[in-house]
Amino acid sequence: MSVKNGLDADVIVVGGGAMGSAAAWQLAGRGVDVLLIERFEPGHTRGASHGASRIFRLSYPDAPHIALAREARELWRDLEKASGTSLLTVTGGVDHGSPVFLGRLHAGLAEAGVESHWVDAGEAGRRWPGLRVEGRALFHPDSGRLHADRAVAALQAQAARQGSVVLHHTRVVKIEVLGDDAVAVSTEQDSRPLRARRVVVAVGAWTDQLLGGLVPLPRLRVTQEQPAHFQPFEEGQDWPSFGHFAAGLPAYGLATPGEGVKVGLHAAGPRIDPERRDFRPRPELSAALERYVRDWLPGLDPDTAQTVTCTYTSTPDEVFVLDRSGPVVVAAGFSGTGFKFVPAIGRILADLATDGPRPDPLFSLDRSRKGLTAP
Repeated sequence: MSVKNGLDADVIVVGGGAMGSAAAWQLAGRGVDVLLIERFEPGHTRGASHGASRIFRLSYPDAPHIALAREARELWRDLEKASGTSLLTVTGGVDHGSPVFLGRLHAGLAEAGVESHWVDAGEAGRRWPGLRVEGRALFHPDSGRLHADRAVAALQAQAARQGSVVLHHTRVVKIEVLGDDAVAVSTEQDSRPLRARRVVVAVGAWTDQLLGGLVPLPRLRVTQEQPAHFQPFEEGQDWPSFGHFAAGLPAYGLATPGEGVKVGLHAAGPRIDPERRDFRPRPELSAALERYVRDWLPGLDPDTAQTVTCTYTSTPDEVFVLDRSGPVVVAAGFSGTGFKFVPAIGRILADLATDGPRPDPLFSLDRSRKGLTAP
C-alpha cells in the first residue's frame, strides 16, 4: 500500500458489513482516497449483514426515518443499475397489532405523502391467507425485501471499481486520535499504524470494544437473535413483508425465495459478547417463535423451522447513531432495523467524513442531552 503525504488514505473505514461498505462506496464515488478494512472473510456470518432477506419499508411514524428510507430506495436502484444486480423486490407490506401504534404510523405516513391504507381482518384474510389479522391492518404497497448478501457484495465491488482499497482478514485493534484531522489505526497484520485524516467506524457488535472511551457512545446492548425460515403449506401464496406490534412482540416476517418465509421476534435474544458467541439457538426462543407461527401464521408449517442467528446492537431508544466526534465518524446501534437505509447511511457517513452536512439531530451522539427522543 502506498503512503501519500504521510497518509495511507484520506479516510479509513473500519467494518466491511453493509454500513461500512456503503460508506466506502459513497466516498470512493466522490474521488476520496478510501481504505476499507474488514476483520473477517467476504460473506461471513458473524455480524448482522449476512443472509438473503431484509425488509425494506417506508412505514415509520416520523419524518426523519421516512425521508431516509425514501433516499435509500433511490440509491438502491442506483446501485442495482451500476452493479447489474437485483437487490430490491417490491412485495407490499402489512403492519397489524396495536391500534395506537398503527394510528401513529398511518398519520405519519399521510403527513409525509406516503401511500398506505387500512385493510379489515376479512379482506386481509382473503388477500393474505397465510397471515392472521385481528381488527384491521395497515397496508403500504412500497414495501418489499432486500437481498443482504448481494447488497454487501455489490457495495464492495462498486467501491473497489471506483478506486477504494478493500482489505479482508485484517483486524483493527486500536484507533488513536492524533488531532482534529489525524487518526492512527492499528491492525494485527501491520507492524505500524495506518494513518488517515478521518476514520469511519461501523463495526456493529464490536463498537464498544473499539470505541469505548474514545467517543461518548450511548449504552449499547448486543444480543444474539434467532429468526427462522418456515415452509408454507401452499406454494405460490402471496407473502407481503409484515410487522406485528402487540403485547409481548413485535414480530416480523418476509418471504425468502428458496428458503421459505423468514419469521423473527424482534430483540428477543440474550445479551452476548461477540468474541464468545456460540451461535447456538436458545431452545426457549425457538419454542416461542414456533408458538407464534402456530398462533398467527396459519399459512406456515410451525414444525419446519430452520433457525439462523445474527447480532443486534441496540441503543436504549433503538434509534441508531450517525455522528462525528473529532476525526472519528460513528455508525452504531442499528437494532436489527437498519438494513433498509444502508445506501443513504453510506451517504451520511461520507458527508460526515468530508465535512459535509450533518444528519438530523435525532441520530446524534448527544441526543439525550438535547432532549430528543425516539419516535
